[in-house]
Parts: sequence; structure tokens; C-alpha cells
Amino acid sequence: MTFRYLSDPLFLSCFVLYFTNRWVIKPLLPNSFSQDHLNDLICIPFWVPIMLFMMRKLGLRRDDVPPRGYEILIPLILWSAVFELWLPRFAPFRDLAFSDYVDVLFYAIGALLASLFWKQWYRGKASIPDV
Repeated sequence: MTFRYLSDPLFLSCFVLYFTNRWVIKPLLPNSFSQDHLNDLICIPFWVPIMLFMMRKLGLRRDDVPPRGYEILIPLILWSAVFELWLPRFAPFRDLAFSDYVDVLFYAIGALLASLFWKQWYRGKASIPDV
């Protein structure tokens, strides 16, 4: 049940999907989903493993279990508030960031799907001790 952080299959899939979207899908097959929502959908499953990895290395996380509900929910709430409420109103970003409630919906869908994936993927997997 050891969470694999930066080698987690969902994280790696989101990593590949982000760059595929950026360099292949958007330029060659533009569509509203890849342009507007795909990055929002993969935001939580991409950033939570990085955040938890850094917390573990800094001693702020004491174990290697898969992300707990609050470890997914807190970033979802904070990032939604920062990117959809605060930055669009903050003068230096006013013309760069736009508030869109649909982005929050896709953050939440991504968080839910990530939570379900991690719960299923790490269920019953034997913990491998660090050497």
C-alpha cells in the first residue's frame, strides 16, 4: 500500500497527457475540451503526488499511504480559490487569469476520479519496505 509519488501510474499518465495535449493535441487537433478543460481535469492528480512527495521529503508527512481524502480536498479548495477567485482579481494577473466556475468543476471531477483510482489501485497491494 506504499504510495509511489512521482512513479505513481496516474501521476505519470497525467504527466504524459499534459505534454501530449500541449505539443500534439492542441496544435494538431484543436477542440474546446483540450483547449479549455483537460489541464483542469488533470490538475489534482498531477500536483497532489508532487506536493505529497515534497511534504514527505521535508518530514511533513509521516507515512507513504495513498493520498487521504483531506490531502486531495484541501488542495482542491485552495487551488480553486487561488486560480478562480484571487488571481483574476489580483492586479498583476487581471489580464492573464480569468475566473471560470467550469474550471472548478473539472478540478473537482479530476480530484474525484483520482481519489477513486488511488483507492482502487493501492487496495490490498503489499507494502514494499524501503532499502
